[in-house]
Amino acid sequence: MMKLILTAALAGSAAAFAPSSVNRAKTSLNVNELELGATAPLGVYDPLGWLDSEPESFERRRAVERKHGRIAMAAVVGVIVHNNHITFDGYLSPSQQLKFADVPIGVDGIRAIPTAGLLQILFFFALVELAWLPASQYDGDYGVGWFGENIEDPEEKARKLNVELNNGRAAMMGIMGNMVVEVITGQTMFEQYSAGHISPFGDGQGVF
Repeated sequence: MMKLILTAALAGSAAAFAPSSVNRAKTSLNVNELELGATAPLGVYDPLGWLDSEPESFERRRAVERKHGRIAMAAVVGVIVHNNHITFDGYLSPSQQLKFADVPIGVDGIRAIPTAGLLQILFFFALVELAWLPASQYDGDYGVGWFGENIEDPEEKARKLNVELNNGRAAMMGIMGNMVVEVITGQTMFEQYSAGHISPFGDGQGVF
């Protein structure tokens, strides 16, 4: 039943990929934002028709998509690293004798972080969002370049921004899928691969 629901959802969403008649939008990156992420043969994904009904909101929504994609890419890398038991040396909380290596892998890891540590994470998020990499800067170009290298060629910049958007989208689906499957199976990514259990529809004894 679950397979049928997922298949129907994917089939329905595919019909939403259609070119939009909205005017082309450009940002200070000097690239056509509507062409970014519009991967052939699907084109522009706009199932709710917002490009036509709310074109003035496109720039903000693209900025949100770009930033969420960047966060998701970092999250996927973090999940892979931690699931392979690669951790910092030393203590996460010396006062509680809690080592970085003591933090469980998977979604339960956040429950092991002391309250003071969670507050530090939230304060760091606020610093990034409000000052360092402000969310109000919609183009997402914070002057740091491509790994320190500024790209002047518009075509090359558009290509790399397109790669970033699509990788970000894949990462958003990946990190969400990882968390959902972990909850469904009760196994972390490491445990699933170790047991050969790489399908949430199985019984834990194999692929299917």
